[in-house]
Amino acid sequence: MRRYGKNPDEDDIRVRPNPKGNRPRTNIRPKHEDAGEGLVLTVDRGRLTCLIEGRKVTAMKARELGRKSAVVGDRVAVVGDLTGAKDTLARIVRVEPRTSTLRRTADDDDPYERVVVANADQLAIVTALADPEPRPRLIDRCLVAAYDAGLDPLLVLTKSDLAPADALLESYGALGVPYVVTNRDELADGVAAERIREQLTGRMTAFVGHSGVGKTTLVNALVPERRRATGHVNAVTGRGRHTTTSALALPLPGDSGWVIDTPGVRSFGLHHVDPSRVIHAFPDLEPGTDGCPRACSHDEAECALDQWVADGHADPARLYSLRRLLATRERREGD
Repeated sequence: MRRYGKNPDEDDIRVRPNPKGNRPRTNIRPKHEDAGEGLVLTVDRGRLTCLIEGRKVTAMKARELGRKSAVVGDRVAVVGDLTGAKDTLARIVRVEPRTSTLRRTADDDDPYERVVVANADQLAIVTALADPEPRPRLIDRCLVAAYDAGLDPLLVLTKSDLAPADALLESYGALGVPYVVTNRDELADGVAAERIREQLTGRMTAFVGHSGVGKTTLVNALVPERRRATGHVNAVTGRGRHTTTSALALPLPGDSGWVIDTPGVRSFGLHHVDPSRVIHAFPDLEPGTDGCPRACSHDEAECALDQWVADGHADPARLYSLRRLLATRERREGD
């Protein structure tokens, strides 16, 4: 066998041919400086619909992105055929940094995170006052997820013609969460849509809620030209039927904002949430944590927040609300 020294003559080295005829691998990736800027509107079985300069373009994720996925609300860089013509397919080559990421897990002991939407700045938690009955634990969990992701929560209560909203609103009064109460008549004549739209102007709002609460009905009232299928509540189980199977971003009339309709949820796991981040949503209580012991759960005998409230720096109801939200990490929605 012929051996080469440290400085072999290049003419003596035999280069093996590449039978596949492909280019050698490299860690250098193209910058795609000419890529179009797009917004992901929906994702369906590996195909992503993106809005690029007013055109809807179907695209797929480029292999170079690896496991990094794009979700509804993502800002992406797209190359290829950007005309949006039928049977054309572009490639998403880059996902831009996100300003926010709303996540959930299937359960509290499930480590797999599911990204619901990206780049939203408001979370509309839609709850029916009856048919189906409200689930305060699910509302609490959505609030925790919103605070953790840095989203402003908005409580939307539907079907007030079937039950009053006073008791539910009172339990969230200390949190200062803005709310809108609607009924069927207001939805029919457009009054409800106008009042909700005031809270959505200039924002990207994700709508979440239990199946059957009227979430998609609200979205249809807000964006009437893009009606989605709606369902009904099962009379035996009291549960709604999933009619929205994928998230969809829709522009409000006059380009005044965006709404993202998401599939109905029956659970909202918080395995991914660090309880220490929830306190950031309580600016009146956060300074009081300076005296807390390390890794304080804010619900123990040594917690400094009790003295902070006793000294008159914050309303006791606010501390109760914080501890109630933190406790949702330890219990399930049905408890």
